[in-house]
Amino acid sequence: MADEIVIVGGGAGGLELACKLGRKLGSGHVTLVDRALYHIWKPSLHEVAAGTRDIHQEGLSYQMLAHDNKFRFVYGAMTALDSVNNTITVDAVLDESAQELIPPRQIGFSKLVIAVGSVSNYFGISGAEENTISLNTTEDAEHFRLRLLKMLAMADLKKEKDPDAGVDIVIVGGGATGVELAAELRDASSVYTDYDFPHLNPNRDVRITILEGAPRLLAPLTERVSKAATKLLQEREVKVVTDCRVAAIAENFVTDANGNNYASDLCVWSAGIKAPDFLKTLGLPVTKSGQLEVDGLLKVAGSNNIYALGDCAACIGPDGKMVPPRAQAAHQQADYLLEMFVRSNKGQAALDTPYVYKDHGSLVSFGRNTSVGTLMGSLTKLGWFVDGFFARMMYASLHLMHLNALLGPVRTGVTAAASSLMKHAKPSVKLH
Repeated sequence: MADEIVIVGGGAGGLELACKLGRKLGSGHVTLVDRALYHIWKPSLHEVAAGTRDIHQEGLSYQMLAHDNKFRFVYGAMTALDSVNNTITVDAVLDESAQELIPPRQIGFSKLVIAVGSVSNYFGISGAEENTISLNTTEDAEHFRLRLLKMLAMADLKKEKDPDAGVDIVIVGGGATGVELAAELRDASSVYTDYDFPHLNPNRDVRITILEGAPRLLAPLTERVSKAATKLLQEREVKVVTDCRVAAIAENFVTDANGNNYASDLCVWSAGIKAPDFLKTLGLPVTKSGQLEVDGLLKVAGSNNIYALGDCAACIGPDGKMVPPRAQAAHQQADYLLEMFVRSNKGQAALDTPYVYKDHGSLVSFGRNTSVGTLMGSLTKLGWFVDGFFARMMYASLHLMHLNALLGPVRTGVTAAASSLMKHAKPSVKLH
């Protein structure tokens, strides 16, 4: 018997849709497919990379969420689609020795939702993919954190003989991910040096540089937010280089189009995203950037029962503008499909009003004490600039709202309280 609704991708939008649908429709109606075993809120990956958030304590098991929210979880990556017979193929799962743990499977569906997010776009820049780390997954963030610990230890050992020894970190891309990572790394570096690296001065010896191709940081946001972000970073001795087009990336340095070199023991790529390449193999219409073409109902063009949401979907709103690849868009699209599918399950009239993106503003984290951004007014459509502690609380509330969609209010409250208490029982950064 085919599952009624199969959702591929357990990111913010896909997982919220699975949880809410499972609670609404009950067991046997919803299946979630994902290549990982646990979920973490992607906007917090910069904290995992810096070591200020412990993925092993805060990751949420898909099996646990499936049990509690009455959906089925299938572990593995989608590799093929048979749109005639309404089935997808899920790849085999291998262990560390490349031995097959779970064989390939086929899953039937009556409705399919593709919510596989995005991956890094390296734009063909020489050495970018080989010599950088992108924070797309928890594995990426953990890899960066462990590399950082190794580099700090090596620099501390060299310091007695070489006063210039340190760690050079280059972040390519001055969008939200790059800016938040730089701020989090600056906060974390002082904690790391307090714990185990006594010869390092965090501001002087952990040298952080952001390279941005646009004339200013956070180019999609307002100029006021950009200026505030630049000022906060410069106060924390983060070097910001704008109008900088990266030409090549080697193992230990980055070269821009003007021939300038920037030393890099660690280089992070946050300069662009694209849809996963496998979407081009499914026989569905895609844009030049590889996104699935969807209509106003989030239905893939030319299909009757295949939908897409989030970063992998090219959705044009009624105003003719492309819906931006942002977490709030994925949340909204999940709620839109939730209503559509629930109505269909109850035999009610089909939803015929198109999805409309609502911009609620943007917030950018600057460590544990402050954030900056704008909040959008629902009536005036104007943005209010916010910063400081209030903005930080608003930023933290976004994660709590996501947890509430997955866990419900009681367990979200318990989880938040437990996380707060654990901060007093462990180091401020993860040291192992």
